[in-house]
Amino acid sequence: MKFDRYPIPDEIKKNLELLGFRKPTDIQYKAIPSILNGEDVLAVAQTGTGKTAAFAIPVIAKIHGQKSSKRSLGIKCLVMAPARELAMQIGDVFNRIERHTRVKTFALVGGVEQDAQIQKLQDGIDVLVATPGRMFDLISQGFIRIDRIETLVLDEADRMLDMGFIDDIRSVKKKITRQHQTLFFSATIDKDIKKLAFSQVKTSAIRIQISPEDRVSRNVSHAVMMVAMDDKRFFLERYIQDHPESKIMVFVRTKVRAERVVKAMERVGIETVSIHGDKDQKDRSLGMSAFRHGQCRILVATDVSARGIDIPDVNAVINYDLPTDPENYVHRVGRTGRGTRKGVALSFCSPEEAGSLEAIEKFLGKPVDRIEVTKNEYSETIAYQGKGDDVMALIDAHEDLMASRKKKKKS
Repeated sequence: MKFDRYPIPDEIKKNLELLGFRKPTDIQYKAIPSILNGEDVLAVAQTGTGKTAAFAIPVIAKIHGQKSSKRSLGIKCLVMAPARELAMQIGDVFNRIERHTRVKTFALVGGVEQDAQIQKLQDGIDVLVATPGRMFDLISQGFIRIDRIETLVLDEADRMLDMGFIDDIRSVKKKITRQHQTLFFSATIDKDIKKLAFSQVKTSAIRIQISPEDRVSRNVSHAVMMVAMDDKRFFLERYIQDHPESKIMVFVRTKVRAERVVKAMERVGIETVSIHGDKDQKDRSLGMSAFRHGQCRILVATDVSARGIDIPDVNAVINYDLPTDPENYVHRVGRTGRGTRKGVALSFCSPEEAGSLEAIEKFLGKPVDRIEVTKNEYSETIAYQGKGDDVMALIDAHEDLMASRKKKKKS
């Protein structure tokens, strides 16, 4: 099956070809026809499987077909997203797919001056991608009307539920006065997500669930290294230095930890950028742009800021801190190995994080390959279960660290 089999405009088909979309992914193959037919869709699919394009392609095709010029007929589609970076990323996907069509998309986020955003809205748009805060602010000021919306998309719905956006979703539904299509996309499904989904979509909604046996993509080789908390920065430094061409995402537990890692890498001459909730939107956007375009190859992030982000060609994910929520492990490692690309994910687990590792392995239904490190005053024993040059590089790093400590003791 190729995209030219779908009843979508030639402009979109050409854009998809230029973007390297050869054939639909499983979620695209199953979702696009139903969305084109105007049906409500409840879709659950693993991260990195092309969910955004699965709704962007048919939404753009439908709006393009309704218009005879670029002139806006009012906002026809609203895409709600839980985080600013994700909203901007979705907007970028829409902008790329809609090139040379009659569709105009705008991503609306908080943390920046609103005057330019208001001007963009007044110029006329067809698709609004937004985070709830700034959107409701501009609705209350009378700059946004969503009563004419024909398609509502709830993306990363599981994360929206976690972040307490359920009342915002319900408020939006009340403001949409006409019959409309609802597209509900989520990376995970549980009883709370099911309850939310079924309260938002029609009872006749098409349900699509792509559930691979392994929660982590087969494109990702992942392993965990047992290492003391204070040693983590040494191993991160070594891994970065051993992979001078790699684009690497480093996940930490808190905003404070993010800045500590940035400063630790700066002290050894490694340039990094960071994104987290304490940084203003301008700095977050500049950091994401630098990482996305390869001007800086190391991004340090917290879970809230990086959930759902799709950066091209991320070679490796380092879990500097293990997540306390096992599902976040899957989302983190899913930042690499996206589409048909291969990736590596390595986690540093301190003794204090043993409970988190146990929870992650229970969630995955299998143990994670690990590097066990046992130390005493006179010798080091490395018990290794795993494979791959990237994991071996960490073993080498540990051996170097231990040798360095012995040398210092003797002197």
